[in-house]
Amino acid sequence: MVIVQEADFDAAALQHQLRQRTATKAGAIVTFTGYVRDYATDAATRSLFLEHYPGMCEREIESLCDDARSRWDIEDCLVVHRVGELANAEQIVFVAVAGAHRGEAFRACEYLIDALKTRAPFWKRETLADGKKFWVEQRQSDHEKTEQWNSLSSSEEPGNP
Repeated sequence: MVIVQEADFDAAALQHQLRQRTATKAGAIVTFTGYVRDYATDAATRSLFLEHYPGMCEREIESLCDDARSRWDIEDCLVVHRVGELANAEQIVFVAVAGAHRGEAFRACEYLIDALKTRAPFWKRETLADGKKFWVEQRQSDHEKTEQWNSLSSSEEPGNP
């Protein structure tokens, strides 16, 4: 399930929702919650404005979930991503993966959050405490991390025997 919304979310309620859907099959649920933080090194962040391409964004995130399901033995995943104006320290993204075993769920969750940063069509504009605004550029390290996932077969991924 993929949700893109302006409203804040309740991570515990979302995890419970995923647990209810997978209760008889999942032995593990791995979650990740991301928060707005200072991007600029020289000044405090006041807020982050996220724009997205409606429809296309949800389809791309669902495609990432499909990729995760095909690569790892997982039961289900849930991604919630916020858009709009978010203050520093607010929740921005929630990713949860349910699987029979923790290792598969951990790898799928890590893959999803890494791939979201580079493949989902979001644009971020940061506003600093002094009012200065700028578009946040994708980090080379995020791109490299996603490329590493793309170049590995499932047997080569960390934690696989």
